[in-house]
Amino acid sequence: MPLIDRLKHIQPEMVAWRRDIHAHPETAFEETRTAQLVAGKLASFGIEVYPGLAKTGVVGALRAGASARAIGLRADLDALHIHEQNDFAHRSRHAGRMHACGHDGHTTMLLGAAQYLAETRRFDGTVYFIFQPAEENEGGGRAMVEEGLFDRFPMAGVYGMHNWPGIPVGKFGVLPGPMMASFDIFEIVVTGRGAHGAMPHTGIDPVVAASALVQALQTIPSRTLDPIEPAVVTVTQFHAGDAWNVIPEQAVLRGTTRAFRPAVQDQIEAGIRRICAGIDASHGTRSSVRYERRYPPTINHSRETEIAAAAMAKVVGPENVLTNLQPTMGSEDFAFMLQAKAGCYVWIGNGPGEGGCVLHNPRYDFNDEILPIGASYWATLVEQVLARP
Repeated sequence: MPLIDRLKHIQPEMVAWRRDIHAHPETAFEETRTAQLVAGKLASFGIEVYPGLAKTGVVGALRAGASARAIGLRADLDALHIHEQNDFAHRSRHAGRMHACGHDGHTTMLLGAAQYLAETRRFDGTVYFIFQPAEENEGGGRAMVEEGLFDRFPMAGVYGMHNWPGIPVGKFGVLPGPMMASFDIFEIVVTGRGAHGAMPHTGIDPVVAASALVQALQTIPSRTLDPIEPAVVTVTQFHAGDAWNVIPEQAVLRGTTRAFRPAVQDQIEAGIRRICAGIDASHGTRSSVRYERRYPPTINHSRETEIAAAAMAKVVGPENVLTNLQPTMGSEDFAFMLQAKAGCYVWIGNGPGEGGCVLHNPRYDFNDEILPIGASYWATLVEQVLARP
């Protein structure tokens, strides 16, 4: 595997950075220590540092040559609200917070590439190293775009990368078009009339109505949408009542929906509202629906996907660039950057996907073996896109 020798040489340093970040996880918009670590490393490499975008975001700018061309590379900083169950030395020191998605590794790979590129400067143009806060649920990518990321730092394309358990080490995955799904949420409050549990005829039971609603919502993907159109409607919460013998006044359902196209999101939202109205009519309840579109689908641009695939092929060989994968119903707020700017989002193999390696698992840990692989991809991408004359 033709990795960059310098990045193989500094792998022990990268491992130390990564494990330090893992031991000190910080969640959305609270990544103060992590942002300071990143800013300090970038400054020590001789890279211009611009902190404070989207509160805890950091952008580094590195220029070489005379070209006005520019490229953006993005990594995410934040951790999750999970109690870590690992027992190694670099486990989380903050109860209830954990790097269970590998953002510690993403940050480290981009820092490694930044160090190498600052030392060598074998490119012509500007590289923007984008360290984004709050990828998990809170839309830090959207915040950075809304606060002028691409106005302050003009670039022709922006690129993202995520580790992927289940893809072998030494391989990458990429697809043109949809790579990951949208992330929408819903909350349905079903209101009836409370009563004694022994005398249900005197009330209107919202639990029965909400139970029917859970079943009926599954007809949206199975009977409302085109069968070849991927979509998910999942109820993840059901809250009602506090006593053994009381029919409550309200029942609350919450959940998530996923799709690859805005038109399908429209159909899902309309279907939820229609079904709620029908359940109310048949049960005598009143329902309110709150539907929020959190993250759009992650849609790769064709030209930038070809560029990314070429860089990956140079690092690991074309036979190790997987282009026949299925997109995932998981979501990613890099989608906001891809809505605003041409670019590509790729997966880097993290090894077997069983047991503790699975993302968002309390026993997950990033695979340090892939640090120089990911950093080599970033550096190669820059040197190809911003090739010197």
